[in-house]
Amino acid sequence: MNDTRDTVILGSGCAGLTAAIYTARASLNPLVLEGHEPGGQLSMTTLVENFPGFPEGIQGPELVANMKTQATRFGASFQLAHIHFADLTKHPYTLHTSVGNISTRTLIIASGASARWLGLPSEQALIGHGVSSCATCDGFFFRGKEIAVVGGGDSAMEEALFLTRFATKVTLLHRRSHFRASKIMLDRVIAHPSIELRANTVIEEVLGVEEKEVKGVRLRDVTTHCEDVLPVSGLFLGIGHEPNAKAFKGQIDLDSEGYIRTTDNVFTTLDGKIVPGVFACGDVQDRRYRQAITAAGSGCAAALEAEKFLEERAH
Repeated sequence: MNDTRDTVILGSGCAGLTAAIYTARASLNPLVLEGHEPGGQLSMTTLVENFPGFPEGIQGPELVANMKTQATRFGASFQLAHIHFADLTKHPYTLHTSVGNISTRTLIIASGASARWLGLPSEQALIGHGVSSCATCDGFFFRGKEIAVVGGGDSAMEEALFLTRFATKVTLLHRRSHFRASKIMLDRVIAHPSIELRANTVIEEVLGVEEKEVKGVRLRDVTTHCEDVLPVSGLFLGIGHEPNAKAFKGQIDLDSEGYIRTTDNVFTTLDGKIVPGVFACGDVQDRRYRQAITAAGSGCAAALEAEKFLEERAH
């Protein structure tokens, strides 16, 4: 893999695959490095009902597979690999990856953000079957049901408040005695009649693995060590996301939480100056929306900018 590529795309979620479709159609022969989580967070989602063009919904893995097939049809190639380090000090850029060094004229970073999980085997077994990290994605499926949300920051508060649109009751669980959310968000949650707060509480097990649907959560009070079962039909994790951008630290600007800073949607910067030919799209730079359709839109924008960059360099 010593030849210099026109474009390399890091990540194979909605943003990366959309970028692959557009750059492939522009005859840039993109190479997509699929990363640690091929398909991104969509690959762990069951029914996707809010992606335009699928009135009956579509399974997340099927949507990812369709997009990959579409990109391949136009000439994109895929490699199961992940990046260790990017050398963006000179052009063409060099990517140090798990399959060797790759040289590229443009780079589209679509490496996404990984949801933080509790790490329980029962939780992992039920992801997509009642366990979710995205209220706006999956809240609709819990209309008329009781659910639980884990977390103590603003993200958890926002998830809990949003889920009251559907659930009859939301129980907010936090392992510490004090919530670290902003006062205004915490006050809203406390005042909401459909939300109950339980502090000093951790989840020991998510129930329903054999049935392949959440039946409840077994809880432990960290002060008394007493356990009880909370019967719920869904569990939402509101403990944040981890942007997959560590390989670019010092090479491009990251914010305080590790998300890539962009200007004009997809242009990356270093010390406030645009890094030529390097673009970021999707959840690795989007802390606000984190939707499949917004990721796809930014993937399209990144691809168009990469094509324009190469055209300008050719003349």
